[in-house]
Amino acid sequence: MTTAILQQSGTTAGKTPAARKPNRSFVHGIITNKKALAGMAVMLVFIALALLAPVLFPGDPSRITAMASLEPSAEHWLGTTAKGQDVLALTVHGSRSSLFVGLTVGFASTFIGILVGLASAYFGKFIDEALSLVTNVFLLLPGLPLLVILAAFLPPGLGTVILVLVVTGWAGSARVLRSQALSIRSKDFVAAAVVSGERAGRIMFREILPNMASIVMGTLLACVIYGIGAQAGLEFLGLGDASTVSWGNNLFWAGNEGALLTGSWWVFVPSGVCIALVAFALALINYAVDEVTNPRLRKIKTPKDTERSTSK
Repeated sequence: MTTAILQQSGTTAGKTPAARKPNRSFVHGIITNKKALAGMAVMLVFIALALLAPVLFPGDPSRITAMASLEPSAEHWLGTTAKGQDVLALTVHGSRSSLFVGLTVGFASTFIGILVGLASAYFGKFIDEALSLVTNVFLLLPGLPLLVILAAFLPPGLGTVILVLVVTGWAGSARVLRSQALSIRSKDFVAAAVVSGERAGRIMFREILPNMASIVMGTLLACVIYGIGAQAGLEFLGLGDASTVSWGNNLFWAGNEGALLTGSWWVFVPSGVCIALVAFALALINYAVDEVTNPRLRKIKTPKDTERSTSK
């Protein structure tokens, strides 16, 4: 006790570096992060467009409304397709299906990854070996051929696309979450909970899982990006439901109708840009989460910055 007091008095009396700020909450760190704000702003715009699509463009967006292959104009901001469909209406309505599939696949894959990762890390032994074997099998299977085979033999529809993407996308998240759960499993507070007689489910979801919040968040965002991109890839190959309006189907019909050959860039560029923007926004949020939760990625203030802040 005396030694601790002497050490504290010595550090306060001597010249020491600038005192560290108290740890901020995760929510406050995300709100004040510029990357997170930019990513969330882009995502809010797309979510608002998806929700307001029936209001902005009522009726069937696939209906023929004008002449074929019209260039962008005041009447049709993004032009028309080779069939005479309004490209802007198809793009806005396509966000509903693409975002729904991406978010559903992201949450489902992350949920399965959490269950498998926590069970494997907590129980260990035979359960860990069995779950690791299943996870490794799905990791070693080639993703695109498996997607093509499953999508080709199952009935078309959004449910089939979601099922196929979840089946092929949960293993990576399970491996990442298992490794993180293993490191937390060896902590003293988990051992104390086991000794005190806590149930396995309570320990996994009340003791271990809250300490994996940043990893779970990053895994969720990565799975959402995977879901949106993989759905677009499947539909571009013609393995989705061609009657559904989505960004992937917009690209599929643009290719089939010869938009690339005729130079009708306004038909395929909007859907491709939307996919890229959503992936970029989610990547910004993911990087912001890493910055907030990982001290090594935080910006370290120099002595000059400290002097400026104190002088103000």
